Amino acid sequence: MKSRLLWKLLLIIVLVIALAMLIVWLAIDLFAADYHSFLMEKYNLPKDEVQHIFLEVAHRYIIWAGLIALTLAVVLSFLLIRRILGPLYQMGVITGRVAHGDYTTRVRVTSTDEIGELAKSFNRMTDSLQRFEQLRETMVANVAHELRAPLTNMRGYLEALSDGVLPPSRKTFELLHEETLRLTALSNDLLTLSKADLAHSTLSPKKISLRECIPHALDLFRNQFDAKEITVETQFFDGADEVVADPDKLGQVLHNLFQNAWQYTPRGGELRVSVGHSPGWVRVTFANTGVGITEEDLPFIFERFYRAEKSRSREYGGAGIGLAIVKELVEAHGGQTGAESSATETRVWFTLPR
Repeated sequence: MKSRLLWKLLLIIVLVIALAMLIVWLAIDLFAADYHSFLMEKYNLPKDEVQHIFLEVAHRYIIWAGLIALTLAVVLSFLLIRRILGPLYQMGVITGRVAHGDYTTRVRVTSTDEIGELAKSFNRMTDSLQRFEQLRETMVANVAHELRAPLTNMRGYLEALSDGVLPPSRKTFELLHEETLRLTALSNDLLTLSKADLAHSTLSPKKISLRECIPHALDLFRNQFDAKEITVETQFFDGADEVVADPDKLGQVLHNLFQNAWQYTPRGGELRVSVGHSPGWVRVTFANTGVGITEEDLPFIFERFYRAEKSRSREYGGAGIGLAIVKELVEAHGGQTGAESSATETRVWFTLPR
């Protein structure tokens, strides 16, 4: 493929030069020869003999000039085309490596033209694939851990009950029920994430009042916040009431953000939910007190299966799916997500069209 593309481009150049030579040849035969005959008649010179010599000399010089031009064009074009197409050749090689799971090689960018921009885009794509592959491997490990722990507990209790080592009791069945609920929650999160990927094609947007949606979502977590003695405040600025969104998907976004805030706000902490606006947009911000997110982790908290705290227990987080679902659903509405963090506070926000 590499040689075929190069030779095709060279063939185009050869055909262009040959066509130019043909046009000049015909121009001399049809126009220059007639003008030469006119001059011969005007000055009483032998027309046929001189015209034959003129055409012969003209054709000979056209052939020599054409051969020289053709040789120079082929040599220079060969060198320049190879240089221009170099990144494309590299992309072909790197694509093969990516297909076999090697994401470490990048295309050398040597220009700022269209080929250079294509090489930059290709490198960005490879970076994304590498990051996604790393997240996928992390996800597999996290999900395996999330599944292994409750399954191991359930197996131990069931074997003990079956062997008569552990007598049946209400506490034992409650523990088994708790582990079952944990497995169900994990499977539901994975299912919700898969549905979020298809949110673009299943949206049913309409005008929604945030003054109604946010308090309703908060009521679902009121007991959890009260149990941790977390103070929750809501603030609505004038003109920041209505958005255009799918009610169910917006409810999922708010549910995940309230759950995230409840998990990572320490006992006795505070959560502030504020709604502001700008021309054409409404911005909702969840600001909770607590240990902030490091600068290294902050850019990736919306990536699926990413866990900023690698060693945290299952009590304080699942497989890193909640915020990934938020990002997918918000972007399906044409909005954006983001986060800022300091040593004592974390702010997670999203925007939606008005």
